[in-house]
Amino acid sequence: MRYVLTLNAGSSSLKFGLFGLMGMQQNRMLGGHIQASGDVMSLHVGDGVGKTVANRQLVSKGNSIDANGALEMLLEWLPTAMPNLNLAAIGHRVVHGGANFSMPVVLDDAVIAELESLAPLAPLHQPFNLKGIAAAHAAFPGVPQIACFDTAFHSEHSFEQAAFGLPRSYYADGIRRYGFHGLSYDYVTRQMARIAPDIADGRIVIAHLGNGASLCAVHERRSITSTMGFSALDGLVMGTRCGDIDPGVLLYLMTEKGMDAAALTQLLYHESGLKGLSGVSHDMRALETSADPHAAEAIACFVARIRRQIGALAAAMGGIDALVFTGGIGENSARIRAAVTADMEWLGVTIDPERNNDDNECCEISARQSRVRAFRIRTDEEAMIARYVVGLMAAAGADLLPLEQVRWVA
Repeated sequence: MRYVLTLNAGSSSLKFGLFGLMGMQQNRMLGGHIQASGDVMSLHVGDGVGKTVANRQLVSKGNSIDANGALEMLLEWLPTAMPNLNLAAIGHRVVHGGANFSMPVVLDDAVIAELESLAPLAPLHQPFNLKGIAAAHAAFPGVPQIACFDTAFHSEHSFEQAAFGLPRSYYADGIRRYGFHGLSYDYVTRQMARIAPDIADGRIVIAHLGNGASLCAVHERRSITSTMGFSALDGLVMGTRCGDIDPGVLLYLMTEKGMDAAALTQLLYHESGLKGLSGVSHDMRALETSADPHAAEAIACFVARIRRQIGALAAAMGGIDALVFTGGIGENSARIRAAVTADMEWLGVTIDPERNNDDNECCEISARQSRVRAFRIRTDEEAMIARYVVGLMAAAGADLLPLEQVRWVA
């Protein structure tokens, strides 16, 4: 059997999936993550149904806690679990594809150079995605590497949804609203076609709520608009990111507080959001259990922004047929789902408390009488990457990918 490996490299973590190819179908064999904390890296791996198959810790040596160090840890473990592994391709999550990449692409020097130029637009993600690509190129010479973009799902936004109110020349230069979390939105949209085919082509607002959070308006399975824009700072209050902010605030901080670009970057990306509002934590789980009133206020701000944007996205589509919660918070916090949808009957949304507390992977949480249906769906970006890779293989033909067996290079 041949396999597709998926990699999602972050600043101190690496998520991965291993999918077996049966014809042009892909089946998850393994999935897991490597997380760094201090000088320790922890490996957790589950099988195709989520059963834990490995838990390991490794004390780093020097500066090994990065994409290379995480991939080295994966390479130490995976060959023992999957001897004689035959890789067909490696798929990478790349957050920003800019204006030119609207579909998965095989990575070469020219593509990588263009993706490097987009790093300032996604400084929390793009540099680490690229480090993961470089590490995988070194570890798997000759294996095709394929980039799958978070922005691609939103690439068909209309001018009026994508443009800022700036001189048009800036739009031509790429200063526009891109949207992110596209791998998740595409996966959830396809899941809706499976679990609710009668409304899958309807007007759906998907709430991807996690440390990074955004909403997307989907109609006829296509992205119409999203709360995130030019960068992943825009839109909702997030774990450490500010979300919507009046540009005048930034001008004030520069002129009156003496903050430069580096200071603003630190403030907006790392010190704001739930962390800044609460003074307690960026983690919703910690905030939900905290007795600090500032934690409750931070949650209320998070919820209020989501509610406001749901209405805005429904207006952009001329109505709403379904509301879907996904992402770490959206999937796991019944409290947040209940708060977001409280007193939302005016929009047609009524939640059933018992359904809302259901732990099923995909379930409907709306009340029987609700005009707008609501769902909780677990997203799977790794599965979406694998599907993109297999689709590109099918479209390009067998000549794209070498059929000889690929061995591990440590």
